[in-house]
Parts: sequence; structure tokens; C-alpha cells
Amino acid sequence: MSVYEFDADADRTAAPSINSEKGDVEVQKAEVEHDQRHDAKHEHTRHDFRSEERDDIPAAIEPRFDDTEIYPDGGLAAWLVVLGGSFITFSTFGVVNAWGTFQAYYEDDLLAGTPSSTMPVYDPDLLMESDSLVFLPAFIFGRLFDIGHFRVPFLTASTALVVCTFLIAECTQYWQFMLCQGIIIGLCSGAIYGPTMAIIGHWFKKRRALALSIVANGSSLGGALFPIAFGRLIEEVGFKWTMRILGFLLLFTLGVANLTLRRRLPPVNAPGGLVDFAQFRNLAFTFYTAAGFVCFLGLYTFLVYAQSSAPGQGVSPELVPYLVALGNAGSIVGRLSTGFLADKFGIMNVMMPSMIITAVFTYIWPFIHGTGSIVTLITLYGVSSGAFVALLAGPIMAMGATEDVGRRTGMYFTIMAIGALAGLPISGAIHDATGSYKPAGIYAGSAVLAAVACLVASKWFVLGGSLRGKV
Repeated sequence: MSVYEFDADADRTAAPSINSEKGDVEVQKAEVEHDQRHDAKHEHTRHDFRSEERDDIPAAIEPRFDDTEIYPDGGLAAWLVVLGGSFITFSTFGVVNAWGTFQAYYEDDLLAGTPSSTMPVYDPDLLMESDSLVFLPAFIFGRLFDIGHFRVPFLTASTALVVCTFLIAECTQYWQFMLCQGIIIGLCSGAIYGPTMAIIGHWFKKRRALALSIVANGSSLGGALFPIAFGRLIEEVGFKWTMRILGFLLLFTLGVANLTLRRRLPPVNAPGGLVDFAQFRNLAFTFYTAAGFVCFLGLYTFLVYAQSSAPGQGVSPELVPYLVALGNAGSIVGRLSTGFLADKFGIMNVMMPSMIITAVFTYIWPFIHGTGSIVTLITLYGVSSGAFVALLAGPIMAMGATEDVGRRTGMYFTIMAIGALAGLPISGAIHDATGSYKPAGIYAGSAVLAAVACLVASKWFVLGGSLRGKV
């Protein structure tokens, strides 16, 4: 073959390409579309391969969602979930916040004549300390929620809580009260509280702070109403029927909660087991968890010891039993207002200034005198401290995938429970050692300020080395 013959062949080969340029463009477009379909199929296959690698996960609970999907952020079903969540906090923390009133009645009236030999483990702060049990079992029931075990544990714990409330009416010895009201009710409250917070994360994202603040207001409402209602009912119908009325009320609220609370997303057995220590590689999560732990070392000192310190600060004896109710009433305003603000400016951005104000109020508490000053301070304290308590679960929900939100919030609440468990005894020991509430107030205020520092560090890592931004 000559060179010219080769060139002629080349021309014959090239000629169709020149004359059919439009056809080639169409072919190229078809090839691009084919590549896109292939890439999508490959991505799906890659996802399935990752799922197949996790052969310890049953196929029925494989992940089928991600955080890019649209959250309802409203609608009848979502707001019914918020209603059910409000009834949960009303029935758990609302009652727990009134335990100081119960305890005072037990000491002064119901168990006043009980021989000390029948109460060998008696501790005046023990019933109040058991409120930390509401947080403690969260890591267990949060994990159960993630893998699909929600209804049965939730209904079982709700039933046990109501039954034990009725049984309190029949208790006659301190250990019986401690078992029913302190331990079982505390643990059952934790079993239903943790999954409730996780469910909110299924339904809300943009309006999550508002939803959480409304849910948290159930505890404020209960904390304001139960101490007053308990005192009135004791005088009218006696202790036994007071507890029975409370039991019927909880039967209603928990019944509604069991009917309205439901998960939206399918269960997922995310790797890592009951406690995923790999979460702590995320320094934002680590510092935020530290903030919760440190804050609860001092957060409730003022609220719990206000009734004990008030007589020495010139507060009218008739008003002393209502101080805790005033603090809880103030928190209603704080929680609702900060919910709106947090959705607009960021949860941490709202929490930090409110916690600084809470620390200042805690510092001031032991140094003021007079009924008006104490009433004003504890009401404002309720407003400022309510922001942190209402919003504390929000950042945790955003620090990872929705598929393991139950485990992540459960780990956070359990660690926070240790701080709540240790906080009041430390404050009490400081008071006993010094004979004054001033050192206890300084300690508690400093703990809250230290928590603010941890929040600042968490925000720094969330924003990748910056403190400016909505978070």
C-alpha cells in the first residue's frame, strides 16, 4: 500500500465524521447520560456494599435515609409529637422538680415519728438527688430507640411509673418511698425521656429549637403546679388521695404521650454498640458533653437550696414553700422565648449568654436579703436557666447522623447525670463545712461559668476554628 493509498483511506474514514458532526454530538450526549446513570448505579452499589460489609446488621433495619432529606418541621403529626413530648416532661421532670415539697412533708409529717433505726440510710438530700436518675439510663434506651425497640420499653416504663405513683400512697417507711419514688420512678422517667428527645430530632430541623423549648415547658409547668397542688390537696383530701389523684393525672398524660409519640424514620443499627466511644473523636461533641457535665455540678444549687436559705435571708415563712414554683414559672418564659431566638440566631449562641446570666444570679443569691429581692432573683433565675435546660439536646442532634441520634443523646444525658448526681452533695458539703451558703453559691456559679468556657470551645470546633457564625 502506497502512502497515497493510506491517505485516501484516511480521507474516506474521516469523511463520514465531518459530514455527521451533529450525529456525533448526539452520541456524546447519550454517552454522558449513560455515564451519569452508571455513576448513580455505582454509588447505590457502593452504599449497598457498605451495608453488606456490616453483616451484623439485620436487613430489616438497614439505613435507608440520610440527613439531606426534608424534615416536616410542622404539620399535625409533628405538633402532636410535640404535645406528647410536653406531657412526658410534665410527667417526669415536672414531678421531679416538686420532690423537694414531697421530701419536706415526709420529714416534717409523714415520717416524723419513724424511729431512726428503721431509716439507717436516711439522707435529707437523697430524694432530690434521685432526679439524676432521669438522665442516667438514657444511653440504654436511646440505643434501643435507634435499633427499633421503642414502643414496648416506652409503654412498660410508662405503666411502671403510674403504678409506682399509686403505690406511694401505700408506703409507710422511708425505704419504701426511696424505692418507689426515688429509684423506680426516676429510672422509668429516664426510660421515656431519652427516646422522646430523639423523636423530636426525627420531625424537626429548622424549627428544632422551638419544638424543644415547647417540650421542655412541660417540666416548667409541672414544676410550678405540683408543689402548690400537693400542698393544697394534702390539706383537703390527705396524703393517700393526693397521690392517687396524681396517679390518675399521670395515667392521662402518659396515655396521650403513648398515642401521639411515634418515630418517623426507619430504625438503624449503626455500628459502635451501646456506647460509641468514637463519637468523642469529634471535639465539638466532647466539649459540649463536658459543658453539660460541668454545668449540672452547679445549675440546681440555687433552686434546690433557696427554700433552706430563704428564712435566714428575711423571706416571709408563708412564701418560702412557693419559691421553687416561682423559679419554674419563670423558666416557662425563658424556654419559650429562647426557642424562637435559637432558631434565628443559633442554639449555642443563645445558650451562652443565658448561662452567663445564670452564673451571675447564682453568685448574687447568698448575698441578698429581703422577700422582694429573693422573689425577683429566683424568678429571673428561672428565665435564664430555662434556656439551657430547654435547648441542651439540640446541638447533640446536629453533631452526627440522625440514624444514631438516640445513642448520641443518650450518651450525653448519661454523662450529664453524673454531674447532676454529684452537684448537690458538693454544694451541701460546702455549706456544712462553712456554715454559710455564700461559698456554695460561689462554687455553683463558677461551675456554670466553666460550662460556658466548654461551650465556647465546642462552638470553635463546630465552626472549624472560628467563633463567628450561627450554631
